[in-house]
Amino acid sequence: MQVSQKAAPCGAEITNVDLTQQLSSEQVTKIRQAWLKHHVLVFPEQEISVQDLARFTLYFGNFGEDPFFNPIDAHKNISAIRRDADEKTSLFAENWHTDWSFQPKPPIGTCLYGITIPPQGGDTLFANQHKAYDELPRELKDRIENLTAIHSAASGYSPDGIYSENKVENEHRSMDIVISEEARRTHTHPLIRPHTETGMPAIYSTAGYIERFEEISEKESKELLKELYRYQGSEQFVYRHQWQPNMLVMWDNRSVLHKATGGYAGFDRLLYRTTISQFD
Repeated sequence: MQVSQKAAPCGAEITNVDLTQQLSSEQVTKIRQAWLKHHVLVFPEQEISVQDLARFTLYFGNFGEDPFFNPIDAHKNISAIRRDADEKTSLFAENWHTDWSFQPKPPIGTCLYGITIPPQGGDTLFANQHKAYDELPRELKDRIENLTAIHSAASGYSPDGIYSENKVENEHRSMDIVISEEARRTHTHPLIRPHTETGMPAIYSTAGYIERFEEISEKESKELLKELYRYQGSEQFVYRHQWQPNMLVMWDNRSVLHKATGGYAGFDRLLYRTTISQFD
């Protein structure tokens, strides 16, 4: 197995490993070490099945709970990230976020496997939030160091959220999204959050899922969030990933933010997704 670091603020490519086969404990340990170091891992040229993807996910934790996606028929813990060629709806997941941050124990990681990949566009961006924390300007760091964020899925998945089936602009959306009143539930996390394995601090902030901060007013919260999002997605923190068919990407939700990009109108796009929760 070979680990090759990307010429970017995060990311590494892993080759000379066959994910259709059972991995040894030594291989799993090496992948985990690379994951903690580089935060985003890319496995090219992996013709894996649904069962292979599920097995790989479980090397690194339990399956996470995906409350607002219906799973694919072939596996209850795998979801389809899909957009049809003729689709006119808004792009899914186009803002910086970390997956399901509104949960009491959000997923530590996400796996995404490319099945149908357009010949152009559709890159995924990743922003290293350890690096973003380390390079925080002193004035901004002093303002955010001890804040507690109130997270919720309401803006996306509640009956009046952006993905609601009640909205005309969501007609014919190909993603199998679940809309529920449960999306209005809230949970708090510190804005500066230590990584659960390495202890390294990172900015744990996610566009659309943070309603406000407990310690300051709603107006101040909104202004601060705008400033913070601009900073977190700055070019010096970002790795732009270009997809290929049969490519598996695994990222650390404790370390990076990610967002989707478009540019592939007229082409189908399909990827399979799992989330990883920490071992009990």
